[in-house]
Amino acid sequence: MTPLSPEAFEAALRAVGEERYHVHHPFHHLLHGGKLTKGQVQAWALNRYCYQAAIPAKDASLLARLPTPELRREWRRRLVDHDGDGVTPGGVERWLILTDGLGLDRDYVTSEAGALPATRFAVQAYVRFVREASVLEAIASSLTEMFSPGIIRQRVSGMLAGYDFVSEATLAYFQPRLTQAPQDVAFALGYVTRHADTREKQEACLAALRFKCDLLWAQLDALHFAYVEPRLPPPGAFRPDPALMP
Repeated sequence: MTPLSPEAFEAALRAVGEERYHVHHPFHHLLHGGKLTKGQVQAWALNRYCYQAAIPAKDASLLARLPTPELRREWRRRLVDHDGDGVTPGGVERWLILTDGLGLDRDYVTSEAGALPATRFAVQAYVRFVREASVLEAIASSLTEMFSPGIIRQRVSGMLAGYDFVSEATLAYFQPRLTQAPQDVAFALGYVTRHADTREKQEACLAALRFKCDLLWAQLDALHFAYVEPRLPPPGAFRPDPALMP
């Protein structure tokens, strides 16, 4: 098959997000609309921590396989964004500020003992994919960041308007991502559009991005089933205080 032009290929990548990005999930509509209870928001933040904490491990596994100093420098920057530099907190620490603010015990959150099995399986699948797929596919899977600024703005404004138990300080994770994510995308999209020089490679990149969208969606499916309807958290999973649930 004839390769798509760079413009058509980028449009195809963006179309994946239009169809599959988890901003469209019913759980996010409830979250951003102020329709969840505090216990349900706690469950979301606790489970999302597993994903946030795995991002540096995912990026480190890719860093080890990158062939040039330029690529490795780019991915080291991402590690610092999420792990911090020992002085400025990174994304993982900022997410713990969120769970702290929601009244969750930090040791319990970081143990991941209360996470849903589906959350752990999805996160592990992502780390494994990036470790085992081609460098091109691994970088393509990061392109969900193309769609994140919109969801971040919805999330912050919606949660501040809808919940009296969050504040701008609680949601401090999100503001830096409004500048970090576009920087990440500029590099990754340029890399993917340059190096996916056959239709086969382009289709592999599209599949990688669909996979990433699917695993983000699966995490919300699990949260919705466990904590919204029919509210059946599996054995060992976090159970909110009944007073914080409907």
